[in-house]
Amino acid sequence: MLMVKALVSVTLVLFSVIDIPGSLPVIINMKRQGVVINALMATLIAGVLMIAFLFFGNSILGLFGIEISSFALAGSLIIFFIGLEMTLGIRFFRDMDQEGSEGTIVPIAFPLLAGAGTLTTIISLKSEFSSMPIIGGILINLLIVYIVLNSTAWLSRKISNKTLDSLRKIFGILLIAIAIQMFKANISL
Repeated sequence: MLMVKALVSVTLVLFSVIDIPGSLPVIINMKRQGVVINALMATLIAGVLMIAFLFFGNSILGLFGIEISSFALAGSLIIFFIGLEMTLGIRFFRDMDQEGSEGTIVPIAFPLLAGAGTLTTIISLKSEFSSMPIIGGILINLLIVYIVLNSTAWLSRKISNKTLDSLRKIFGILLIAIAIQMFKANISL
């Protein structure tokens, strides 16, 4: 019973940090712009990053001499610029201008799915839970992510352009706010 409670807790924490419903307008917008997103590959890469950070997160960052706060700051800047793109319609990621450009790894797998917030959350969950419920929570969230990523074409047809534009701007502002909050939490003056 204790293991089930831990699994549910970890799953809900990771679901709120990964925020696949909040990323949906970003993903649909990218697909409408012709960016190719491989749902299985993005899910697998995000999963590998999450599992790697569960076991080796501090060591991986330490190998490069990077503190967790610096990693989080870098992720917050990427999220900030994605939020600006969504809200203002300004293009920062120029390599995604062409039809058929690839968005599977960046920005989908990292930083939207397995971003600095998710990876630092996984590292911090280790202090409270054993590895098994964390792995279970990661796998459950990856299943949800895969289903959503695989359904974006269908969801895109069901959501009107006007609704999508409104959602894109709202979630863009939320991404900017999340980025600023991450930045403030990790900046040391």
